[in-house]
Amino acid sequence: MSKIKSKEHLREIYPPAVTRALDKQMTALDVHCRQYISLSPFVILATKGDDSLGDATPRGGEPGFVHVESDGAILIPDWPGNNRLDTLENIIDNPGIGLLFLIPGVKETLRINGTADIVIDEVTRHLFETRGKHPRSVIRIHINEVYLHCAKALMRSHLWEETARIDRAELPSMGQMINDQTGASKAPPSQSEMEKQYEKILY
Repeated sequence: MSKIKSKEHLREIYPPAVTRALDKQMTALDVHCRQYISLSPFVILATKGDDSLGDATPRGGEPGFVHVESDGAILIPDWPGNNRLDTLENIIDNPGIGLLFLIPGVKETLRINGTADIVIDEVTRHLFETRGKHPRSVIRIHINEVYLHCAKALMRSHLWEETARIDRAELPSMGQMINDQTGASKAPPSQSEMEKQYEKILY
């Protein structure tokens, strides 16, 4: 199998980036990026640990759950999860982070690259108070690069189109898949039971 092993070889295969694609990159949020973040209920965080493996994790909430602290920094609450702490441990090992924001129905995405730290002071945590509860920590991202990404990927995937929706029954329940992967013999909860369990620990 033939592989590309250098940036020079890579550029022999691909043409130069168009000027517009390079010029749109900024070092801080503008009014459009701020509005995009305020409308987004979903972001993917990409980090890398000391094992050099990349890791991407989804984070979600009500639109605007990510707070804009300044033109150069945003805050993401770390609400209860499975306590693997992959993202947080990776940030400690390597603060570099990439984010991809999505808005349902909008085909363009927003990308942010920068560095992150983990904040635990009460003032910051209390910014995210929800039904009397606060996140254990907050991820602060210091922005180095921010730009809007074109719609081609979402157009190819038809992600927001009703005709592209897959019936959940096409897959086994989450409980059954985990049982199969772990060799557990106990009868798994149904998909609806698992989703009810998730709801209990959202906040």
